[in-house]
Amino acid sequence: MDLATILQILDSTIRLATPLLLACLAGLYSERAGVVDIGLEGKMLAAAFVSAAVAALTGSVWIGLVAGIAGAVALALIHGLASITFRGNQLISGVAINFLAGGLTVLIAQNLFQQGGRTPSLTGGARFTPITLPFADALRDVPVIGQLYSVLLSGHSVLVYVALLSVPLTWWVLYRTRFGLRLRAVGENPAAVDTAGVPVTGLRYAAVIIAGVLTGLAGAYLATGLAAGFVKDMTAGRGFIALAALIFAKWRPVQALWATLLFGLLEAIANRYQSVELGGIVIPVQLMQALPYILTVIILAGFVGKAIPPRAGGEAYVKER
Repeated sequence: MDLATILQILDSTIRLATPLLLACLAGLYSERAGVVDIGLEGKMLAAAFVSAAVAALTGSVWIGLVAGIAGAVALALIHGLASITFRGNQLISGVAINFLAGGLTVLIAQNLFQQGGRTPSLTGGARFTPITLPFADALRDVPVIGQLYSVLLSGHSVLVYVALLSVPLTWWVLYRTRFGLRLRAVGENPAAVDTAGVPVTGLRYAAVIIAGVLTGLAGAYLATGLAAGFVKDMTAGRGFIALAALIFAKWRPVQALWATLLFGLLEAIANRYQSVELGGIVIPVQLMQALPYILTVIILAGFVGKAIPPRAGGEAYVKER
């Protein structure tokens, strides 16, 4: 395998890991505040549809991005209303959001565009275009370092760089700000936070809204950056893989980056090598496509070790009077 092939695989890894990273960080904020979010998949799917539909109708990817974020935040608020205000089961609420998004996106898409539940193909200003970083063209012929910069780091859409910058930003917010300290405390001991006069409900809603924004970015990237429109169930389980990556990362932002890059690498390899022959036996395409999901289960089962979630995760808080 030559350097060019390795760079192509790594380039695909970054592109494929971007929605996983954004969704993983979304789950991190939510679960650090004690709200389990199984509905990452549904919010991503809703954002993908809304952003693609609005971009197709308006011709502006930025308006589509804002609309996609708004759609994901709306579902996040529904999840917050059910699990925080009404103290319902957080798992059931998340699963309901997944079903709701899966059905509504196809129904509305069919009514709007009559294309079998998909949106028209996005072109021009209706989708994100690659950004060439400074000096990328000049350094393209420099061995290794120049190629890494010009091929691997340059040439991605703006949401890829937003996702990468979200990792240090999340680390700073969680570990270097008063808000982050309170957010982590709510996920561990909400009664102590309440005793200190800090509203538990407000903090949990803030975490849920942040999760909605991040899943909105992830879904919008899927439909307007990675692809050129919305198709039925285009998230393809990425929300659940993001949850797996979150457990693998043990609810830490920097580890979440490496975990999602690993899953992105597995998907990139599976996409590139659709047909593989080992010892005269041809491995079916379906098995290669299932490889990332199979290895996800193997990694979680054998390599994660002891992953301890926030102690108050999944528990509704009832204020003592």
